[in-house]
Amino acid sequence: MGTSNQPHIVWHEASVSKEERQKRNRLKSCVVWFTGLSGSGKSTLANALDRKLFEEGIHSYVLDGDNIRHGLNAGLGFSEEDRKENIRRIGEVAKLFVDAGVVTSTAFISPFREDRDKVRGILDDGEFIEVYVRCPLETCEKRDPKGLYKKARSGAIPEFTGISSPYEEPVNPELIIDTDQLTVEEAVEKIYAYLHAQESGK
Repeated sequence: MGTSNQPHIVWHEASVSKEERQKRNRLKSCVVWFTGLSGSGKSTLANALDRKLFEEGIHSYVLDGDNIRHGLNAGLGFSEEDRKENIRRIGEVAKLFVDAGVVTSTAFISPFREDRDKVRGILDDGEFIEVYVRCPLETCEKRDPKGLYKKARSGAIPEFTGISSPYEEPVNPELIIDTDQLTVEEAVEKIYAYLHAQESGK
């Protein structure tokens, strides 16, 4: 639970607990935090996992980087300060989804370890599952589904992760998915198996 700097704002406990919601959902709610370079496959995996969970009757949702910047974070740019605020807000929203008992996938480059660790810190133990979507820069650049690398190389996009702005790889992620080696289906099965192993306490 965060702390407001306004003394008259008081946190109200919900009448339905997170644990009750999780029991109904048959899977512990958590944040599956996909991080990696642009073009590594974060959104593809997040949505494929979401489809798998939906078909299994498990409540889930995807918070996608581009979609969030159309609304909640529309006023933020791509400076280091704005990127940090972008991730802070997403962390708070993701926490609300977890409290609602939902398995929440997030697809954000989230290049800075400190920001990812701060999100981990606001969640309970086991609720933040960092998935490093690892893919060589050369492969991401060849894929370039949005043409962003081409623009970054030409200087049209300043502070682009992997080109003119750093990406800090996770040190101890819960999972590493090498998308230049695994198919989407194989990757999803690996993540799905991990979620169920956590549920059973294995």
